[in-house]
Amino acid sequence: MSLSVESAQAFSQTFAALVSNVSIALLDKTHVVRLALTTMFAGGHLLLEDAPGTGKTALARAISAAINGTTSRIQFTPDMLPSDITGVNMFDQQTRQWSFHRGPIFAEIVLADEINRASPKTQSALLEVMEEGQVTVDGTTHRAPAPFMVIATQNPVEQAGTYPLPEAQLDRFLMKTSLGYPSRTAMVEILGGAAAPDRSRLIQPSLSTRDVFAIAQDVALNHVDRAVLDYVAALAEATRDDENAQLGVSTRGAIGMVRCARVWAAAQGRAFVLPDDIKALAGPVWEHRIVVDPDASFSGATAAGIVARALTTVPAPAVGA
Repeated sequence: MSLSVESAQAFSQTFAALVSNVSIALLDKTHVVRLALTTMFAGGHLLLEDAPGTGKTALARAISAAINGTTSRIQFTPDMLPSDITGVNMFDQQTRQWSFHRGPIFAEIVLADEINRASPKTQSALLEVMEEGQVTVDGTTHRAPAPFMVIATQNPVEQAGTYPLPEAQLDRFLMKTSLGYPSRTAMVEILGGAAAPDRSRLIQPSLSTRDVFAIAQDVALNHVDRAVLDYVAALAEATRDDENAQLGVSTRGAIGMVRCARVWAAAQGRAFVLPDDIKALAGPVWEHRIVVDPDASFSGATAAGIVARALTTVPAPAVGA
């Protein structure tokens, strides 16, 4: 059973209202907000690579407030242990029993701040719960909440004492983007409200977490024509065959593209996916998954260039309603 036209149009209105609500805390960042919410409804996780002070924490708080969910912030440091994220079993002297104390990962929206500052072992603990949606401690499985979204950040400015995420772990993030600095007009408005900088407190819930989970299941049924699926596969192959690519888009990356495109199309009121949806999402969904050949990178080759070349060389199919 595919998504109906009526359901797609209803989702479009809901999505637009949610974007407007979250944008109260993030002025002049509508496109990034749309990408973040698309990631959430597609059941994925978002990686933000940005300079400090650009609103990454505000984005996580705003999304959480808009869906009336819980949020937590984990500041990653080199001495952090996996149990600091997932939680630990503790022995109660009074009851003479072990009880599980949940870590900060058990929230609907989790901000993993400066994930590249943690050791690979700790990074792996976070990525495991992102992939599996659960934590296993001493043989007991604890489910993460639903919806569950990790917004991880990397600071590209300072690299001393950091552990960059390996390519295989970057592949587990559905999208990667950056907020960037606000425009002059937005900056003036932000400075005008500097006495109360946390604008996420102004947000009233648009949806409940239960609504988000139910809507995400419906939108996942949005129709994708076989020609569009073939287009996605051809684009992924083109990135792998590119002479400047050491590693192209994986099968997980191609699957992630289809998941995102279903949400992106429904957010525009369509009960079907167009090739233009794939083109619009190719950068944030695929660029961070591509490894550029070291020799080619010295000549100026980039992952963005590889994706752009694939979009240019692979013909898009003619798909309509």
